Amino acid sequence: MGNIATNVSTGKPNPAGGVWVAPIGTTLPTDADSQLAGAFKCLGYVSDAGVENSNELDVADIKAWGGNIVYRSLTEMTDTFKFSLIESINEDVLKAVYGDSNVTVAADGEITVNVVAEDPTELVWVIEVRLRGDKALRIVIPDGAVTARDPISYTDGDPIAYGITVSAYPDSAGKTHYRKISGSAVSF
Repeated sequence: MGNIATNVSTGKPNPAGGVWVAPIGTTLPTDADSQLAGAFKCLGYVSDAGVENSNELDVADIKAWGGNIVYRSLTEMTDTFKFSLIESINEDVLKAVYGDSNVTVAADGEITVNVVAEDPTELVWVIEVRLRGDKALRIVIPDGAVTARDPISYTDGDPIAYGITVSAYPDSAGKTHYRKISGSAVSF
């Protein structure tokens, strides 16, 4: 089988929402296109930079006498997802970025965010991507936490954005995330 042009795709967000979160323990999706459990909250629009997944390996060289490398051993792996959430007055975005207990919404709609130094909240993260030919790509992070926050800019011409890095931790099977691609076109 040679080159197949229709296997080349771009990654656009699912029109219903590109990034979703739920508490740890929420039932995980097992395919690319079924409905998510009711506990999942959509984090709204993501900036046009999209989502970047970095899967870095740190490998140690094992050398024999004389200097030949005879083996390479994995010493560390990090799996992170970086994106900017631009619905800056969405309470679910603020809770995902700063922690559920640090965001309150008053009866009149006023939102208070308390920025504190504490361990990041671990959540289930799902990233929904629309591929060429209306196929779906679903990335499931069973256990991830915000481990970096970009500076926030307040300017005339750009949206207020919460640029975050989500670090994916291994689940009970040792996997940091799962990718599911639908076998045929789906309805978006």
